[in-house]
Parts: sequence; C-alpha cells; structure tokens
Amino acid sequence: MNRTRKAPAKFTAHPLTPSRWADLEDLFGPDKGANSGCWCMWPRLTSSDFRSMDKEKRKRSFKSCVTKGPVPGILLYENGQAIGWVAVSPRADVIRFEKAKTSQLEPEKDPAKHYAITCFFVRTGHRKRGLMTDLAKAAIDYAKKKKAAALDVCPIETDKPLMWGEGFVGIASVFRELGFEEVARRSPRRPLMRLSFDRRAR
Repeated sequence: MNRTRKAPAKFTAHPLTPSRWADLEDLFGPDKGANSGCWCMWPRLTSSDFRSMDKEKRKRSFKSCVTKGPVPGILLYENGQAIGWVAVSPRADVIRFEKAKTSQLEPEKDPAKHYAITCFFVRTGHRKRGLMTDLAKAAIDYAKKKKAAALDVCPIETDKPLMWGEGFVGIASVFRELGFEEVARRSPRRPLMRLSFDRRAR
C-alpha cells in the first residue's frame, strides 16, 4: 500500500525588528502578552521592578526595547505566520538572568560578549512539535553572527513532570542534543549550560 509522506515543515527565522512588531503582538496575543502578561520583560528587570509594572506598561517597555535595539530575540515563521519566539541577547541586557544565582556568569567573563537565551514562547496549536529545537538553532545562528564568545542558557531538567509554564526557560535535554555543555549547577533542576564559539569562553 502506497503512503504519501507529509513533507517536512519549512520554517524561516527573523530577528525581531520594529517592522515585525505586529507579528510578535499577534503571536503573544495583544491582550495576553505571552505568559501572564510578561511581554518578555521578566528577564530584563529586577524582581521588584517587574512586579511594579502592569502588563500594559511591560508591553510599552518591550516595544521601546525593540525600537531602540539591539534586537531582543528571534521570531520563527511558518507559512507567513509567526509561530514561535526565542529571546536571545547579550547577558548584559538581561539583568535578572545575569544576577540570578542559578545563571550568574563567572567573574572573569564579559557579559557583553556572552549571549543568553532566556525564554521561549510557542503559539497555541503549534506546541509539541519540537519547535524549541528550531528556535534554539535560530538563536545559535544569531549569536554567531553577532560574534558572541558563547551562548548561555539556564534550562530546566525534566526529571519529573513540569508544572504549567516551567518550560519557558528551555528544556535541558534539547540543549544537550545541540552540543551545550553544563558549566555549573547551583540549583538541582537548573543547570547553567553553554555553547562556546571562542575557546577563551570555556
């Protein structure tokens, strides 16, 4: 019996520039703002500053980040629609990631030269398709183009079922398969992992 094999999905990845803001807004949901109205400001603010903002102020703040630059992340498209997002930028731009105990950079490393992946978001209806891998690959390509010394991520170990929303920081097994190495583990389920582009970054 002949079976027609479904052609593999074709994705394109584009940095989030001001001209693509409407695509991000559609992906996140104009009123939802991704996860609980965070508008991807969670890694960019201290805990107290984040809590002091309502979701509309977070939206305005993130739009300002996009307008002013540098690019805060990558959109993944399928058939012209944005279906996924990965936040990737210099560690110096994401203060919560840079200062958190689990993801702190070693003192001798330069946070401007080390890039970080801080969150993922996938459109409802497109989840469980393995898009985190595609998004992570897009982030790797972007960091290389920006001449980063290394790309860091502090994902979660899936040694037990995840609670709702926990996976937004990334899944450790995905990054192991992409060649990231664990460089520290300051929390049982949150390894700090790194892909080095420069041997001095190891």
